[in-house]
Amino acid sequence: MNVVLTVVLAVQMISALVMIGLILVQHGKGADMGAAFGSGGSGSLFGATGSANFLSRTTGIMAALFFACTLLLAYFGNAQPRTGSSVLEGAAITVPAPATTGAAQIPGTTAPAAPAAAVPAPPAPAASGAAQIPSK
Repeated sequence: MNVVLTVVLAVQMISALVMIGLILVQHGKGADMGAAFGSGGSGSLFGATGSANFLSRTTGIMAALFFACTLLLAYFGNAQPRTGSSVLEGAAITVPAPATTGAAQIPGTTAPAAPAAAVPAPPAPAASGAAQIPSK
């Protein structure tokens, strides 16, 4: 299965690069007017309209190939069994250290330890729902 995913991903990347190159090589719609009146574009390899026709068809084929590879990668990505759960479920819950105040904030100084009863309790959780809507 990994070989198939690697091949599909390689085909998608190559088709994307080829499509970018083809789009950059094509000339705009305004250049067709000059080729119609005998400009230098009529002496090209594919003729006056042959290059635009060839490049646009090839671009369309590459776009279809890119789209098909994208759908295959999405299908194979969702078809694989899940080995683990969510990343957020495995995250560790950290409790912040109590904030220091006074002289303990100054580097190089030590403050006397406060008794356990003097440490303030954490604030109550904020109200939710209708209690958060300010009144007039």
